[in-house]
Amino acid sequence: MALERLEGQEVFQFLRPEQIMAISDVAEVIECRAGDTIYEKDTRADHFYVVLDGQVSLRLPGRSGVSLQVEELTKGAMFGSCVCFQLVGYSLNAQCTSDSRLLKIESATLKELMDSDLVLGYTIQTQISRIYFRRYIDTMKKLQSIVLNLPLEPVQAEAVSIPLA
Repeated sequence: MALERLEGQEVFQFLRPEQIMAISDVAEVIECRAGDTIYEKDTRADHFYVVLDGQVSLRLPGRSGVSLQVEELTKGAMFGSCVCFQLVGYSLNAQCTSDSRLLKIESATLKELMDSDLVLGYTIQTQISRIYFRRYIDTMKKLQSIVLNLPLEPVQAEAVSIPLA
C-alpha cells in the first residue's frame, strides 16, 4: 500500500525501484480523524509525512492554548522532519482539520538513502528545500500582513530641557 503512495509523490519521482522499496519498508499509511494531533512542537522529529487525503494544519503554539496557523496542507503536501536539516524536534504542531490519510515515513531511512546516493540525495534535498523555503516565504508574508495591520498609537514627544552650562 505505501509503495504505490510513494511512487505517486513528486519528491520521490526520481527514486529507483529498489530505493522506493527501501523507503516503503519503513513507511505506513495512517488514518487520522479531524482534531487528531500528529505531533507537537519540540517532540522528537522522527518522521516525514505526506498528505494523501484530507487537511493538516501546521500551527505555532503560543500562550494559553492560542496558536498561529502557519499553513493549511492538502493532498500531496509534505511536512514533518526535514531530513535535510537534521532537526531534533518538530518546530510546529501538526493537527488534522479534517479526516485524513497520511503517509508516514521514517526519516532516518530516508536520510540513509540520500547519503548513500549523493546525486539522488541532492535531488531530494533540493525538492524538499524548495517546498520548505516557499512555506517560509508565505509565513513571512502572513506575519508582515499582521504587523502592517496593527493599530498604532501616535507617540507623543516629551519636552526635554537641556541645561546650558
